[in-house]
Amino acid sequence: MYGDTRSGDRETGGHDAMVAIAELMETSRVTFGTSGARGLVADMTDAVCYAYTVGFVQYLEKIGALPRPDRRIAIAGDLRASSGRIMAAVGKAVTDRGYQPIHCGRIPSPAVALYGLQQAIPAIMVTGSHIPEDRNGIKFNTAQGEILKQDEDGIRAQIVSLPAQFDEHGMLIVSFKLGPEDPAARTAYLQRWFDTFPEDYLHGKRLGLYQHSAVGRDLLLEMYRGLGADVVPLARSETFIPVDTEAIRPEDARLAAEWAREAHFDAIVSTDGDGDRPLISDETGAWLRGDVAGILCARFCNAEVVVTPVSSNTAVEKCGWFREVRRTRIGSPYVIAEMLGAVVNGATRVVGYEANGGFLTASPLPIDGQSLAPLPTRDPVIVQLALLGLSIREGLPISQLLAALPRRVTASDRLRDVPTSVSQALIERLASDGPAAINALWPELGPVAHLDTTDGLRITFENGDIIHLRPSGNAPELRCYSEAATAERAETLLRLALAKVGEMRR
Repeated sequence: MYGDTRSGDRETGGHDAMVAIAELMETSRVTFGTSGARGLVADMTDAVCYAYTVGFVQYLEKIGALPRPDRRIAIAGDLRASSGRIMAAVGKAVTDRGYQPIHCGRIPSPAVALYGLQQAIPAIMVTGSHIPEDRNGIKFNTAQGEILKQDEDGIRAQIVSLPAQFDEHGMLIVSFKLGPEDPAARTAYLQRWFDTFPEDYLHGKRLGLYQHSAVGRDLLLEMYRGLGADVVPLARSETFIPVDTEAIRPEDARLAAEWAREAHFDAIVSTDGDGDRPLISDETGAWLRGDVAGILCARFCNAEVVVTPVSSNTAVEKCGWFREVRRTRIGSPYVIAEMLGAVVNGATRVVGYEANGGFLTASPLPIDGQSLAPLPTRDPVIVQLALLGLSIREGLPISQLLAALPRRVTASDRLRDVPTSVSQALIERLASDGPAAINALWPELGPVAHLDTTDGLRITFENGDIIHLRPSGNAPELRCYSEAATAERAETLLRLALAKVGEMRR
């Protein structure tokens, strides 16, 4: 697709090419997943990233969502080796379109999203989140927040001009450099928490901070120490580590248990690569499931309406703490859309969370005499501060906070290297075959009570056990979730499901 654009730039006589974003998604294999555009780094050439960014800006122009006279667009990235190059391609696209890129540096996704909301400007985050380093992505935020599915459709419909500034491999012939880093977004994110919580909020708490390659590792250290905690940095890595809060690596579980045993922490805190999904452990080093931490965070926020995907732990309904619980498809755009709908209909104290632990707020929340402004994108810090706050308020270690919840335990894992089309076909086959066929697959689980196809296939058995299968929105993986009354049973369900599905795909 680049054969007619490699003769040079406009000044040297090259000719622009018109590129349809929908066609580019097919040819480049860089597509929208559950949150932003994702693909292999090898496929995310400068030209592809440039075209996606122009499509985003062009779409905002079309719907009248770029009203500010200063024409600024914020850009940030995570710590992957490929992120700097992609940020430059994004910045080049923003500049060529007549806008000013604001280089926010390497900061968490919620930090650049918050800055965009505060400044009423679009914000772009280059990140592959938790997926392996051979992949990356671009998350787009309008001046009102994270793009929703209708925005993805609008971007997909754009036809953009690709200038003759790329070689035959789709790489910029002349490199582009973003301007100096502007610390305003990082400062604003820190100030959000310093303005909400007193400086001695965590006095007496001893925390381990698992830094690995998380983009917010230094910011979190500054924040937790600024709120009075005794913080010990742990396991900083200059090599990218794909920490997935939904499928915690055995080595991360082992490390946390060792750290807790040796250093006597009240909790260990961390995030995924782009700092929008939390990890928090109890005092024994046991990592909390994200959808359990989300319930406790919603309780701390005194939420009235809670929105969460269909895959999340059913203890959120069973606990009886919330006036209303709404379920959605998996992916923050679906959670955000449902939250905003609740606010439009007059609901207050509206929050959402995902099974990965990312917590979202759609209305102002009164916390410790302050009002926390809405941040309708995944954020890990509110979860960690909420659980630590509950621990302080109730005089209980984090492990005992879980005792207030109904006994429902979730587990999750995935089969790798399963193309999305294969996952979809397998799930459609199971759903169409119906309960009798599922009973035949897993006779040891008893009769099927209910099938839910909101997102993938969620099977509820009459004894309360749950198995949920769905294709990953970000990688060629088949995700599996389970839920039961005990951790042992949840793990058993997970292994039974993965084993059978693995046999079916062969």
